[in-house]
Amino acid sequence: MSDLSDTIQETTDHAIESKINRIVAICVAVVATFMAFCNVKDGNIVQGMDKAQASSIDAWSYYQAKSTKQAIVANSLEYLKAQKNPGLDELIKKNEEQVARYEKEKSEIKTEAEGYNKQYDALNVFDDQFDMTEAFLSIAIALFGITALTQRKWLLYFALTVSILGIIFGITAFLKISIHSDFISGILG
Repeated sequence: MSDLSDTIQETTDHAIESKINRIVAICVAVVATFMAFCNVKDGNIVQGMDKAQASSIDAWSYYQAKSTKQAIVANSLEYLKAQKNPGLDELIKKNEEQVARYEKEKSEIKTEAEGYNKQYDALNVFDDQFDMTEAFLSIAIALFGITALTQRKWLLYFALTVSILGIIFGITAFLKISIHSDFISGILG
């Protein structure tokens, strides 16, 4: 009778282990697949951030070049005015127009550069969300691995909870819904 009881117990234990392992396997497959899609999207966002940052740097460099040209013309203008020669009036007027033109162009370039900065910041929010997605899902996969080894149901539930958090961050990033993860980023940063 003891052998029969042991056999039944072993069979029951094996069935429970098998069920948990099936759940873990399915969850790992789903989580890993979702994480792969998020990783691809995050890579695209990072490329967009790089492009916005490069464009911003270019625009600010162009702004600086215009400022330098404006300063040179402004200095020339001061020199011409100091000479108080009526024959230089046309040249003074031309330099004044150049100074005004450079000021207008600088304003346009500044607006463009600030736009690139805003674009970078907007993309960075979603990059951070995808980073949080990857962090949560990586932790979840590790927890699923421990669950498969220990066969603890509470650990399975905890791993599922961490997975759900990661998936929420990922879905909101895909949908461009900003979830500020500043608290968690602050801890990790």
